Amino acid sequence: MSNLLPRLITGVALVGLAVWTLFGAPLWVFAFVTTGFILLGLNEFFSLVELKGIVIERLIGLSIGLLIPLSIYWEFEPTKGWELFFMALVFLALFLLQLGRKDSSQAIQGISTALFGIFYVSWCFSFLIKLRLTTGPMVPDGRWLVAYLLLVTKGGDVGGYAVGSIFGRHTLIRRISPSKTWEGMIGGLVFSLAAAFLMKPAFPSIPLGHLLVLGLLLGILGQLGDLSESMIKRDCQVKDSGRILPGMGGILDVIDSLLFASPICYFYVRKFFIGS
Repeated sequence: MSNLLPRLITGVALVGLAVWTLFGAPLWVFAFVTTGFILLGLNEFFSLVELKGIVIERLIGLSIGLLIPLSIYWEFEPTKGWELFFMALVFLALFLLQLGRKDSSQAIQGISTALFGIFYVSWCFSFLIKLRLTTGPMVPDGRWLVAYLLLVTKGGDVGGYAVGSIFGRHTLIRRISPSKTWEGMIGGLVFSLAAAFLMKPAFPSIPLGHLLVLGLLLGILGQLGDLSESMIKRDCQVKDSGRILPGMGGILDVIDSLLFASPICYFYVRKFFIGS
């Protein structure tokens, strides 16, 4: 309970930041804030894995992590498969850096972990910018897509936390997160579905069934993202990914539920709402 007040204050501040960057600020501000979250989250990830003694080329990793959201914002796509080509270049660059080191021990760990961090944090979270830029006959304004994603996913977080704290009795996966319960998981999914239902007025051309199906999918992915980050922290033997956010921990602790949900939301929208 002593953690509740700072958690509430931080939550309100984050909600205010999200609303302002989406609806009260120009696109470049939203892209700038999203990129800032990516860099902070990626830096936290690198700090976590370094606790395990894995050597990471942090500056290079952060630079590459920065290029992904910037290329999306500037719509820099010289080829159709630009993202895959870019990741191939990243792979090559990390190998060249390892070749230049005097000590080749942990080369595989360093390369694979850096690639995973870039993909896990930067690539996945950059889909928020892609969603913001998405428009079509059924989705005239991409801002509402981002709002839908945030409300459904974070609503599931809030619902899971609240229901789990009050009614939680049966642990979900004890070895990963003893505090997460089946009751909390079900409560989170109910909150996600409720949020998807409440967002219907923002999408008059999209059938409610689609919004509910996507809401359930995002709710599940959000909880999987939360559990995945908990597994990473458990492996690194830390409670929080950082201390930058009072009551909540680090940036990764806040965006974890969005990392798997964001790309799936984008691809679902492109497939069923945009038709491409």
